[in-house]
Amino acid sequence: MGRFDGKVVIVTGAGRGIGRAHALAFGAEGAAVVVNDPADRPGSDAASVAAEIAAAGGTAVADTGSATLEGAEAIIAHALDTFGRVDALVNNATAFGNGDLWRLAPADWERTIAVNLSGYFAMIRAVVPALARVGGGAIVNTSSQSGFGHPSLVAYATAKEGVIGLTRTTAKEVGRFGIRCNAIRPVAITPGVIEYHGRANEWLELMDLTMGARTGGLDPEKFSPAKIAPFVVWLCSAAAHDVNGRTFLVMGDRITLLTEPEPAAAIQQRGGWTLDALDEIAPHDLVAGLENPYRLDGHPDLQTFPEE
Repeated sequence: MGRFDGKVVIVTGAGRGIGRAHALAFGAEGAAVVVNDPADRPGSDAASVAAEIAAAGGTAVADTGSATLEGAEAIIAHALDTFGRVDALVNNATAFGNGDLWRLAPADWERTIAVNLSGYFAMIRAVVPALARVGGGAIVNTSSQSGFGHPSLVAYATAKEGVIGLTRTTAKEVGRFGIRCNAIRPVAITPGVIEYHGRANEWLELMDLTMGARTGGLDPEKFSPAKIAPFVVWLCSAAAHDVNGRTFLVMGDRITLLTEPEPAAAIQQRGGWTLDALDEIAPHDLVAGLENPYRLDGHPDLQTFPEE
């Protein structure tokens, strides 16, 4: 008996990497899995992942639709037509383009936002009625640490942090129907990570200096996609019935519940503020001790604006 016997789960972006690991893990727990991937990334193949699940004794169907504003309804319809219900959705589809924010092609911005944010919204909007009809269910959205600020990936970082707002709002809006929505910020060595590092070496020093990032040396075995999947499956299970609207960092063997934003300091003045009053008070009572870690004064080569 599996934890998801009789349940139906949709995983987008499941043709490779983290999404594939999710699909296999749900299949191993008895879920009927809709393996969604439009095969627009090298090596991604929904059919082969569905076949893996079937070969292991599970149930799965491949779906090659695009998890976009235009394609979401068709993916949900495919699940309903095939299995008659939906119990969980894992939004994992992704796309990105990298480069200086002043050079990033508008098409790369639009595609990245469309897949990582608009597509997640579309899938949620389409699946909520199906989840409500079975008395509730779970949604897990894939965000990223890039949302904290990621040089060279401005569109991706923007979309992935937008996913957090989408998650919180969805949780508050549909929780009354027994539907839960949470987000993860996964860290894993995937084909996408390898591709990015292969063509963005010029960004690694800047990432290290401004993000405190470890841009190399991650052990693929310790940070494999398979390390992410068990927690995602658990978030969709009955055991996590009270977990809603939360964000988790999932990295290797560690799972971290991240705090929600809260006020750090405040100033108030009757009648409002003038610039002179702010000059006098704000540096001492509002932003005291704050530093700008991004100027990188000790690295003049990184402070010279590249003309080419």
